[in-house]
Amino acid sequence: MAERLVVDHVGHLGDGIALADGPPVYVPYTLGGETVEVAPVPGHPDRRRLLQIERASPQRVKPFCPHFTVCGGCAIQHWDAEPYRAWKRELVVEALAQARIPCEVDPLIDAHGLGRRRITVHARMGTHEVLKVGFAAAGSHDIIAVDRCPVLEPGLHGALDAAWALAEPLISAAKPLDIQITATDSGLDVDVRGSGPLPAATIARLSRVAEEHRLARLTRHGELVLMRNAPTIRIGAAQLTLPPGSFLQATLAGEEALAALVIAHCRSAKHIADLFCGVGPFALRLAAKSKIAAFDSDAGAVTALHKAAQATAGLKPVKADMRDLFRRPLMPQELRDYEVVVFDPPRQGAQAQVQQLAAGKVPVVVAVSCNIATFARDARILADGGYRLEAVTPVDQFRHTPHVELVARFARAQ
Repeated sequence: MAERLVVDHVGHLGDGIALADGPPVYVPYTLGGETVEVAPVPGHPDRRRLLQIERASPQRVKPFCPHFTVCGGCAIQHWDAEPYRAWKRELVVEALAQARIPCEVDPLIDAHGLGRRRITVHARMGTHEVLKVGFAAAGSHDIIAVDRCPVLEPGLHGALDAAWALAEPLISAAKPLDIQITATDSGLDVDVRGSGPLPAATIARLSRVAEEHRLARLTRHGELVLMRNAPTIRIGAAQLTLPPGSFLQATLAGEEALAALVIAHCRSAKHIADLFCGVGPFALRLAAKSKIAAFDSDAGAVTALHKAAQATAGLKPVKADMRDLFRRPLMPQELRDYEVVVFDPPRQGAQAQVQQLAAGKVPVVVAVSCNIATFARDARILADGGYRLEAVTPVDQFRHTPHVELVARFARAQ
């Protein structure tokens, strides 16, 4: 049964929220002030499906992608740029206020740049044995078959065609596939997961597909199938060969914006620890002027960072160690020689490590976060341990989504 609602504001996940009598009601793809006709969503009493907009907000703009509202990749293409940017900054303001941490939040930095440089494409056999290759649908596990995506950088040209070609010989295994594709300086780097063991004939066919689509490298669960060119990227002065399936910031502009903020907050520190370092987007840049100790649990990332540092002339010493900082955080006595500690954890944050930082005496801590909720939690721990939050800058490299990243500087109170 259809009903009419007036949307009050946009919530932290990008859905419009109607505040009628009773609990809030969430309506995707709507804006504050709009009058909308909606229908129930079975199994979700607090959600509604948008049927039509009876009175549109003056801030509404036309989405630029034909898959918007069907593909789950973007939540917000229908909002004018300025109110969207203000909303995204306000997400950080509210998170800090809820954690009772006073600090002025800087203006949002737009770091979309040329677009996303890495994607994960899903392949599933649908009804009537029809192959679907694309992205997850909005609010479900269905696959929306796509042949283009306007938020991708030019370096991913041909990525979706390659994904379709790779899926065809593998989907007969009746297993869902995840195909991770990264744009590198030497071409597309592709890692396929979910296929299980394959006969030699299928491996040979995959090799032919990789050649036909001129992939730099094709791996399956990290195991090499074919490498035409080593997939490399530039990080500062260093050239780094990516490990298979490696994590990178979503956009090059995002990585550069985050790194510039980190470098500025480290200032003239001579000895820096880089925790959850990955392949070294901060460590390799900071090493231009500072001695670096880098730690991460990903052996492939640590090895790649070490090799890149060793091969780059003019860098200060870089020590890269494999260590699970969730299970074995650096203790206060191990942290005492560093003037600055930088940490950039996954979405779950760095609670165990932050507790040890709060118990130590490192003068400056620089936090990089992709989850404002876990950042606020970790920031509260540092504040309770005697640190003062001096600066917070939100960074938007996931434009058209509710995701926001940030860089923050903490100083130990004297």
